[in-house]
Amino acid sequence: MESHSDTSERRESSENIVTGGPGEDENEIMFVGDNIGGGASRSDPDSPRDKSSKMRKYIRHNADQIQELEAVFRENQHPDEKTRLELGTKLSMDSKQVKFWFQNRRTQLKSQLKRHEAVTLKQENEKLLLEHEALKKAMKNPICNCCGTRATVNDINIDEYQTKIEHDRLKNEVTRINVLAKKYLGPSAPLEGSMTSMMENSGLGFAAGRNSFGGINLVDNASPIGIDFENGLSSPLAVIPLRPTISFANEDVSYDKSKLMDLAFNAMNELLMLANIDEPLWSRSLDGGGEKLNLVEYAKSFTPFIGIKPAYFTTEATRASGIVINNSMTLVETLMDKNRWVEMFSSIIGKTSTFDVISTGIGGNRSGTQLLIRTEFQIISDLVSVREINFLRFCQQHAEGIWAIVDVSVDTIQDGSQKCEIRNCRRLPSGCIVQDMSSGYCKVTWIEHMEYNENFVHQLYRPLISIGLGFGAQRWMATLQRQSKFLAVVMSSVDPTVISSGQRSIGMLAQRMTRIFCTAVCATIHKWETIQLANGEDARLMVRKNVGDPSEPIGVVLSATKTIWLPVKQQHLFEFFMNEQTRSQWDALSSSSPMQQMSHISKGQNRDSSISLFCANGDDISSNQNNMLILQDTCKDATGSLLVFAKIDSLAMNVVMSGGDSSSVALLPSGIAIVPDCFHNWSQKKDNDFCSGSLVTILFQVLANNSPVAKISTESLEKVKGLISRSIHGIKTALKCK
Repeated sequence: MESHSDTSERRESSENIVTGGPGEDENEIMFVGDNIGGGASRSDPDSPRDKSSKMRKYIRHNADQIQELEAVFRENQHPDEKTRLELGTKLSMDSKQVKFWFQNRRTQLKSQLKRHEAVTLKQENEKLLLEHEALKKAMKNPICNCCGTRATVNDINIDEYQTKIEHDRLKNEVTRINVLAKKYLGPSAPLEGSMTSMMENSGLGFAAGRNSFGGINLVDNASPIGIDFENGLSSPLAVIPLRPTISFANEDVSYDKSKLMDLAFNAMNELLMLANIDEPLWSRSLDGGGEKLNLVEYAKSFTPFIGIKPAYFTTEATRASGIVINNSMTLVETLMDKNRWVEMFSSIIGKTSTFDVISTGIGGNRSGTQLLIRTEFQIISDLVSVREINFLRFCQQHAEGIWAIVDVSVDTIQDGSQKCEIRNCRRLPSGCIVQDMSSGYCKVTWIEHMEYNENFVHQLYRPLISIGLGFGAQRWMATLQRQSKFLAVVMSSVDPTVISSGQRSIGMLAQRMTRIFCTAVCATIHKWETIQLANGEDARLMVRKNVGDPSEPIGVVLSATKTIWLPVKQQHLFEFFMNEQTRSQWDALSSSSPMQQMSHISKGQNRDSSISLFCANGDDISSNQNNMLILQDTCKDATGSLLVFAKIDSLAMNVVMSGGDSSSVALLPSGIAIVPDCFHNWSQKKDNDFCSGSLVTILFQVLANNSPVAKISTESLEKVKGLISRSIHGIKTALKCK
């Protein structure tokens, strides 16, 4: 009878899953099948047998029924007939419907376990291959863990290491299997089959989630292209966990590479699940441009593997999707190359460095690459501290044209003998899934998940950051789309009829100018000394010395930065700054003279994103070679706007406009950054507008002295104070703001 019941259970559940369709929830729809093993008849008794085989009856359970059934299932997966009758009476269901639901649910759970076991075994194979490559490199130059000197092969007690690693592996595997057994199969249920140690954070709900990547389930295609399984693995590879000492800003930090690899695979699993599940895990943000993580649902489905969140930290987790004008390989190369990554996200990334390469990948491509990176993330304002994070970046190809790149903080897995520094934030599994589309485009799903100390954020910017417009996925996605179009249009050298070499050189110069402006506002890259903090009406004053950088004027550089709030929408404010006729009301560099536009280069999005060249006094450049020109770069999206400008000598600009090298042109940019205020409780909010005001950050830079060793004079300080004071007064007067 038990065997007969199992056969019926498998058949009924199989029919349910097959006929349910890809868009239906297996728990909500029950199929009433053949009368085998006590099942209900799926046809009318009066109908012929041949017609009954083609008829199917669907029964859809409501949310209350599903919730009650799930609660009973967690307590008892095999209810007796009496329990089924009581449950059916309570839920207005037939006893056989209840029986079939439990059969289907048990079969579904077993199927999910088998699918995840197959996936994790594939990942174990890839992990072992990566560890084997790292081991071969380490054996070429082994280091003694005790004295730090070069060791010979005879010095390394391989048997001791193998025994210790095998012991730790088995111990972890037993612990994880016990946890899974208690969670999914009940306290006393026996385990069927084997599960690997990678299942600690497998998240069984993922396999039944949505499929947003062209019909390919990323979990079932987790094996990367390029791994050769034909020769097989006769036995698990023994890994000698050499602990490299990595120098990082004069600080020695020890990392265990085997732990880094475990961290990478766990983070990749979580990223894929976060990308593949919709409601109730994700909900649409208030601004309508992205999605926000439901922290309650997240806590139910995911187990933290990088340590418990500090009590004084706040969580920020967002998701955004979009189409990018690049193929997957080009985008992967951009994200994995430090210089190209910084160029793409110059407004978000400050100082960055790759301080170790854990793995260079498998099969000659980026799949399997693991990098240790230190980066400063920034918002273009003096009121928000930069987020300095040490994280592991892991790139993996999951199918043809589908890649995933995940970042996760590594501070919590430092050597136990080291003191783990508590930073102002840490990065939980974040990154992107990239899938090729037609015509050279790709679909990108971006996820940002951070925990941070809100005390480092000014109150004006807390609402902006909490909804993801500051450091969240929407800003990364908008920047990626904008910059991809810019690089495709302005930097392209394929078709000279689209853009000339002179325009290309101007575009490269504008790109560098904007990056210098962003790092000057956030005080990254260069070493700045603060002279005066922002307070009330006073701006923040800073000074630095440029000794040998040819991209900027040599000497002492002064900067003045001030952030103000204006009751004007972002779009209206941006249009005011873009108006050439009213520029003299706020721009001290224009010297109250009319502005004449000499050149205009579209960056591929709209009129708000462009590069312009102006004559400061309205004269043509050819008539007076001593004129100072103004180069301006503007960009705008839902997360904010930038308007950056700098005075450039006309002789140097002539070389650039002729297609010459722009890297030697010295400039000192100033500019304005605008973001929506996003106040949730602003009492004067009108017309149900989400953001009725703007936060405006203004920066002016001046060369105080041509000599790098000169001291700052009072006259120079008063000059830069006057520049920003007059600009703010002119803006408020023109916009009639108090």
